[in-house]
Amino acid sequence: MTVTRIPAVELSPVVEGGRLPAKATAGEPFPIRATVFREGHDAYQAEAVLIDPDGHDHTIAPMVDIAPGLDRYEAWVMPDRPGNWSFCIQTWSDPYATWRHDATIKVDADIDADLMLEEGARLFERMIEGRALANSDQQGLAEPHARVLHSAISIMRDATRSNQQRLSAGISSSVRHIVRQYPLRDLVGRTEAYPLHVARTRALVGSWYEIFPRSAGAFQRPDGTWVSGTLRTAIEELDRISAMGFDVIYLTPVHPIGTTFRKGKNNTLNALETDPGSPYGIGSDEGGHDAIHPDLGDFDDFDAFVAAAYERGMEVALDFALQCSPDHPWVRDHPEWFSQRADGSIAYAENPPKKYQDIYPINFDHDPEGLFEAIHDLFRLWIAHGVKIFRVDNPHTKPVNFWKRMMDTLHREYPDVICLAEAFTRPAMMRTLGAVGFDQSYTYFAWRTYKKEIEEYLKEVSEQTPHLMRPTFWPTTHDILTPQMTEGGTAMFAIRAILAACGAPTWGIYSGYELVESVPRPGFEEQINNEKYEYRPRRWEDAERTGIPQLLTLLNTARGRHRALQQLHQISIHRTSNDQLLCFSRHIPGQFTPDGNSDTVIVVVSLDPHHEVWGSVDLDVNAPGMELLNAGHGGGLNLVDELDGMEYRWGASNVVRLSPWTRIGHVFGVEQQQ
Repeated sequence: MTVTRIPAVELSPVVEGGRLPAKATAGEPFPIRATVFREGHDAYQAEAVLIDPDGHDHTIAPMVDIAPGLDRYEAWVMPDRPGNWSFCIQTWSDPYATWRHDATIKVDADIDADLMLEEGARLFERMIEGRALANSDQQGLAEPHARVLHSAISIMRDATRSNQQRLSAGISSSVRHIVRQYPLRDLVGRTEAYPLHVARTRALVGSWYEIFPRSAGAFQRPDGTWVSGTLRTAIEELDRISAMGFDVIYLTPVHPIGTTFRKGKNNTLNALETDPGSPYGIGSDEGGHDAIHPDLGDFDDFDAFVAAAYERGMEVALDFALQCSPDHPWVRDHPEWFSQRADGSIAYAENPPKKYQDIYPINFDHDPEGLFEAIHDLFRLWIAHGVKIFRVDNPHTKPVNFWKRMMDTLHREYPDVICLAEAFTRPAMMRTLGAVGFDQSYTYFAWRTYKKEIEEYLKEVSEQTPHLMRPTFWPTTHDILTPQMTEGGTAMFAIRAILAACGAPTWGIYSGYELVESVPRPGFEEQINNEKYEYRPRRWEDAERTGIPQLLTLLNTARGRHRALQQLHQISIHRTSNDQLLCFSRHIPGQFTPDGNSDTVIVVVSLDPHHEVWGSVDLDVNAPGMELLNAGHGGGLNLVDELDGMEYRWGASNVVRLSPWTRIGHVFGVEQQQ
């Protein structure tokens, strides 16, 4: 640990003492914090230094005291490109600020006035000569600045003037302006640098839509047998999906499916001959993770799908499920990669009371090198076919050290590749998977249902864990249909979509969300007639009656329009008088936007899918983006609702009335003051 002359300690964001890089994203501002203090009473300053991948100082940002009395300082910075960045804290003694403080007191008290004024004059002489200036290449002040300081020196040394006149020359606004630009810095020191892994913007911001490609274009013959959809017929879905504003199309596994212990409809143990099986039961005589199910097509068809997605401004995310059916080639060729039971059989997957007899988990301890190379080859194969995003299934059931090595390797070889950890598990595992390199993480969002816990969770993922994990919000999945979704109908699907789309920079839905598929399989928190086990072609025109497609389009449009919804860190919770009424805002300052204008979005949503909800919303006037609420700026905000275009004028306290049959929420863009 480097201890500078003026100490800076307790730096953040730091992961495992700097042994692992903290997360940051190109184009997203984030805070650097440190505890800074010194002995005695002399003034000091601290700056956050953002260092680019080439080792150059990209940003030197003055830090401000955010906790008076606790010496906690903060500065916001923004990397502009992906790569391995770092940051440190620079501290220095501020002789001018020290002199100004002491001189003001002593001159007012007529104590050592001449001596204090002479010391100030000598400080200005140092500045004129360029000694210890902020700009290391500055040989001296430019003539206009030097003239101002020469004039101040002359007055400060003029004994015919009053002491107050002489002091005023040294602390005038014109002098302070120059000092801010070219401060004298004594005892300059830097802490050690701490690593940051800066990912491309898609690692933070995205709107995902999941499909089972076999369902797209599938149809049933008169005799009851099915014809599978293909990757080619799935292309026909892309226009509909991209029109709603989704920019990531996520495919469930596309590999051959085993027949041994194949699951039937609704996870029944005995599949019919016509049941397609779960795509997560990967592997058959036709191949494993390196093959495409013949019903879906071949690699030419896959490449065509990827190309069609890119033509529409979408990226393809592929489900990467490291597990095997009993028929997978690995079971035959590498039995050592699996766990053997006492009777010689291979152990199948279990999550009691759930049993997955059609899936063999991989044992990573018997041949770790062989497995690493095989799995590395799989990533390289699919990357070569245009996949840059992987939704990694159940990573928490594999060793963390394996993922650390794999993520390091992928980031080094393919900097644009993004891996999403689909891990609904204990917090320590979720955070650690993010810390060792997963770019995105599933979250507990689906289970946060009450106002207080939603508020607390929004603050947690936005302020406490962004350096470890980038959250993604999903209202449902093909494994998750919470009771509130089964009981709340269309209104609840709308509520959760608003919360997900505005609560995190990355959000997504699973197929069927627009149709409000909300009937649970008895005894389980998942949909009946689950698409994991059968073909589910849908009549998408029927979704229009729910209004959900229109809402999804409006939400994605708002996300594209507002930079505030494309960043994670700046969130404020606002007080409401009703426990069924939630309000929060997101904000990005103008210094971090392309046009120089700040952006603020206020979200107000009812949590009750059945009844009218009304109450007051009291905006926190001290929250970022709420400055216009101050009386000096007219005391109000001009708002435009992104969901219907209606305009509003809000003050600090406002009354809101929401209901399932009128409007269930607002997504307000705050208009800039002209």
